[in-house]
Amino acid sequence: MVVGAGTLLAVHHLSYYEAVDRLPLGAATTVEFTGPFLIAAVGSRRAAHLLWACLAAVGVVLLSASGPHLNAEGLGFAALAGCCWGGYILVGKRLADRVPDGRGLALAVSWGALLSLPYGLAQAGTRLFAPATLALAAAVAILSSVLPYSFQLEALRRLSPRVFGVLTSLEPAIGALIGLLLLDQHLTAPQWLGITAVALASVGATRSDRGKQRNNADTDAVRPPVTTLDT
Repeated sequence: MVVGAGTLLAVHHLSYYEAVDRLPLGAATTVEFTGPFLIAAVGSRRAAHLLWACLAAVGVVLLSASGPHLNAEGLGFAALAGCCWGGYILVGKRLADRVPDGRGLALAVSWGALLSLPYGLAQAGTRLFAPATLALAAAVAILSSVLPYSFQLEALRRLSPRVFGVLTSLEPAIGALIGLLLLDQHLTAPQWLGITAVALASVGATRSDRGKQRNNADTDAVRPPVTTLDT
């Protein structure tokens, strides 16, 4: 379980960084979302669930509908990142259920870092161990792995993989906004509509899941207790 989660994390991060090196941030994050979207779509058993997943998919299409020509190699790396992200949702759910604290995540991240070491050496050589590089790597590790995945594990303990997958659809919108604010990557009108659709799908999925949980709780409250008779 730990090895699987760590491997998925390592491949996801490396492929995503290769993707954003070749694609606009919003486009790379949008393609990456295909993994969580598939989890949300496959896990849908009610018409409302499928509706929210489809709305999120429409938002993803609108986000990537216009803009500059997209690098094919970058799209491949982004798709690989999406597959790994979808796999991590399933494996991470089981890890969160079986390991109640942060030990599982710590071991998974450590294993992922070990797997990533040959890649780093191939890219940077001995510069990988320079103090400035190590300091920057530590900051990236905390901001992109330790904190986010700690929060995500807590979320996976409380949400189904389907709802978690739809909520992850906020990532393309956030990526597009960061690209706009920090990288001067402007959005078109269809892309803004896509952000709205993705946000609405996330809110709708959450509300429908909470409504189902409340109905189950009400049913349990009115169900008469089961009694046994001694013979």
